[in-house]
Amino acid sequence: MNSAIPTCENPNPLRGDGVLSSHEGDKGRKKDGQLKSPSSSHLAYGILDIPPWYLCIFLGIQHFLTALGGLVAVPLILAKGLCLQHDPLTQSYLISTIFFVSGICTLLQVFLGIRLPILQGGTFAFLGPSLAMLSLPTWTCPTWTLNASQVNTSSPEFTEEWQKRIRELQGAVMVASCVQMLVGFSGLIGFLMRFIGPLTIAPTISLVALPLFDSAGDDAGIHWGIAATTIFLIVLFSQYLKNIAVPVPVYGREKKCHTSKFHLFQVFPVLLGLCISWLLCFVLTITEALPSAPTAYGYLARTDTKGNVLSQAPWFRFPYPGQWGLPTISLAGVFGIIAGVISSMVESIGDYYACARLVGAPPPPKHAINRGIGIEGLGCLLAGAWGTGNGTTSYSENVGALGITKYVDLNSSRNLFIFGFSIFCGLAIPNWVNKNPERLHTGITQLDQVIQVLLTTGMFVGGFLGFLLDNTIPGSLEERGLLAWNQVQEESEETTKALEVYGLPWGIGTRFCTSSCAQYLPFWPREGAVGVSQLSLWPWDSSGERPPSATDTRM
Repeated sequence: MNSAIPTCENPNPLRGDGVLSSHEGDKGRKKDGQLKSPSSSHLAYGILDIPPWYLCIFLGIQHFLTALGGLVAVPLILAKGLCLQHDPLTQSYLISTIFFVSGICTLLQVFLGIRLPILQGGTFAFLGPSLAMLSLPTWTCPTWTLNASQVNTSSPEFTEEWQKRIRELQGAVMVASCVQMLVGFSGLIGFLMRFIGPLTIAPTISLVALPLFDSAGDDAGIHWGIAATTIFLIVLFSQYLKNIAVPVPVYGREKKCHTSKFHLFQVFPVLLGLCISWLLCFVLTITEALPSAPTAYGYLARTDTKGNVLSQAPWFRFPYPGQWGLPTISLAGVFGIIAGVISSMVESIGDYYACARLVGAPPPPKHAINRGIGIEGLGCLLAGAWGTGNGTTSYSENVGALGITKYVDLNSSRNLFIFGFSIFCGLAIPNWVNKNPERLHTGITQLDQVIQVLLTTGMFVGGFLGFLLDNTIPGSLEERGLLAWNQVQEESEETTKALEVYGLPWGIGTRFCTSSCAQYLPFWPREGAVGVSQLSLWPWDSSGERPPSATDTRM
């Protein structure tokens, strides 16, 4: 939590009115008989705190803007494979659909899933296999769709051309999501995690985003000046100005207005950065400082480039399941998306542990992880039914990667070899297969498609090799990072706070619906488990590093 210094009539720190307050003596204090995790002292609000409603609105807008780039990027990256690069109106329909479904999936995850503050949204883990499937000869876009002058976006021929592709994606996502629900709700994910360590997770998550750098560079290259300004502002606010408190007026409980110090830059770095950048683009647009010719460099940085889409698109549009027609299924698409599902589950588990530590919560117990993965599978099923062309996953990939991979001893030549070899092959093999697809022909069309989709999906190649090598090359549990990883999982017991954070809403499973049969469900909360001291829950010291006593079972 951050310090707030009331300056007027009320000298006491306020809670519930927007003032972020704490005392130095509160750091590490006991709550419910347990010590808070080290990172919780840096939070403005804890996992069980409720910010005031007006602050929640702005925080929600910031989360929306933070997710905006990723959510919008998914349909835009898929647009070319769907033959929609010259149809911005349909692209806007896909964007609105993915936003709508992401909202539903986030609510499901927060209320019934892992119950941590993790936003659900479109996943880059599905983009690799989706683009690989759409690059197959069967789904290659006709040449006339590549020429804007030959595309009539309202013609039935063009509509069927892109809709049959997204229906194929829908079917693959829906079938693969059933696998994810089975793995989550059955508790199978706990068994699989015995063999999946950081050396499998690290290359898998790394290779989710690495192949997309071209797209990121292309988007930033629309106007590098604006892109650099936005990045600079976000870094400035979030890193350099985060400890500067700004005086703000506060209407307190005593019905009097006073001022207090608020860490504005730390709470709203993305919101401020994007708003300032947009205002800059708006000024440059109305002053005609940005070029007005569509082919000129920097034209797409103007704020009026999508004016025709705004005029054509309806003010209110409610997407619905099956809006693009009945989904279709192919073996190659299903296998490819299942590879994406596996990657999504692996990174989500890392996200759960990392997010729990960052918000000062106990590590998630097994039933919460099972429920979270199962709900993510349900979210993918809804995304497929609505026709986003994608699935859903937790939106904290980079944090999850950092939180998990630092268990690993990278001074070990064994681990360096596995990590480096997996990353290298995850980049090299898909590149070769894309350039030489004819070398993989077996004579069986469906098998050829499955092989091509899997081998052109970098995260599958890297993750599979990491899994294979890590489980076959000799190495101790400590060296592989499995000792610390398994101990964190084993010590995720039900404490008082854990039940409060990860239990089902309205007391389900603890006060209501406490049937003895339900207690055997892998995703059902269990009351009365042996508590564990909060000191033993986190294998990190206050600096964020794991202490050297790796063999201590209590950590």
